[in-house]
Amino acid sequence: MTTIEQGAATGVSFALTDEQKALRDLARDFAAKEIRPKEAEYDAKMQHPVEVIAKAHELGLMNLHVPEEYGGLGLGCFDGMLVGEELYWGCAGIGTSVSANGLGSGPLIIAGTDEQKATWLAPLIDEPILCSFGLSEPGAGSDVAALKATAVREGDEYVLNGSKTFITNAGYAAWTVVFAKTDPKAGSKGMSAFIVPMDTPGVTIEKHLDKMGQRATDTSAFALQDVRVPVENRLGEEGDGFKIAMATLDFTRPGTAVGAVGVAQAAYEHAVAYAKQRVTFDVPIAMHQGINFMIADMATEIEAARLLTWQAAWMLDQGYGRKATLYSSFAKRFAADTAMKVATDAVQVFGGYGYIKEYPVEKLMRDAKLFQIYEGTSQIQRLVIAKEIFLPKD
Repeated sequence: MTTIEQGAATGVSFALTDEQKALRDLARDFAAKEIRPKEAEYDAKMQHPVEVIAKAHELGLMNLHVPEEYGGLGLGCFDGMLVGEELYWGCAGIGTSVSANGLGSGPLIIAGTDEQKATWLAPLIDEPILCSFGLSEPGAGSDVAALKATAVREGDEYVLNGSKTFITNAGYAAWTVVFAKTDPKAGSKGMSAFIVPMDTPGVTIEKHLDKMGQRATDTSAFALQDVRVPVENRLGEEGDGFKIAMATLDFTRPGTAVGAVGVAQAAYEHAVAYAKQRVTFDVPIAMHQGINFMIADMATEIEAARLLTWQAAWMLDQGYGRKATLYSSFAKRFAADTAMKVATDAVQVFGGYGYIKEYPVEKLMRDAKLFQIYEGTSQIQRLVIAKEIFLPKD
């Protein structure tokens, strides 16, 4: 029985509930009114969207997965994905700034004790506090097991040293979950996770990175020099860090994929609108086969990407385990590549105007590229998929 057949047997439906429609509509309205009017300015200035984050928090569009017992909505991956597409449709940079707490808080939701969750998750609901996910390093991105940051236990504390880079919202975060080696000789099994308040002595923001796209979200590099955190800030046991990181990324990957869908949808809508009003040879360019075939392909590929993403998110919520991980890689790879293709084709539809910053598709093309890189490149997703095909474990 295929996964689709299994889903059908359990009553899966493409129809959203009234609550899900209301949540999606709330996010779309917020994106249209609060994000779209600011996207160009924030992109040009590389401006952190403090006011937008505060408004999103007030509406309940942040921290969607924090459990109800700690004040959150406790939503699953699928419902969070519905919100994410609309926020990224508004602006990928601002959308990332608003939604990145899902990645930062993920390790606590997955592996935190009741006391840790009450201490660190509950305040996120009360105020627009940001948190971040400190995994990537200058020499350890796709090869997570190669990270060099260390955590040495001294009595009731750990002393952390190392460097982190490409960390979303780190420059404005109250705390970061930092992954470091407690046993450098044990490879991935020697990695542990720690909650590190960013005002701890020894934590230094080294640089706010100047990016090609998604410029309205902060991406920073920071250093850890003899940073001391108490043992109670460790998540799980020593050596659990790699499992915690991978479980977190499994859960957030459909959200990243659907962000790519949101950007593709925005580029497609701009291309359709322009094709209807731009006239060449006495007819709108939408009437030329060279253009309408491109737009037909955009529409088809966006729908395919969205459906893959919906399926991956549903499978995660239903507890499909490693099979859900595979489908998340399907979704992330296809959606990221689709966003890049659709945004590039949208620039082509606009012709020379598409290359000018006055028109929106230039920014969307820059924003789209990052989806092929972060949270596992398109090549890494292909590697995961190929391993499942040729070296299945079950």
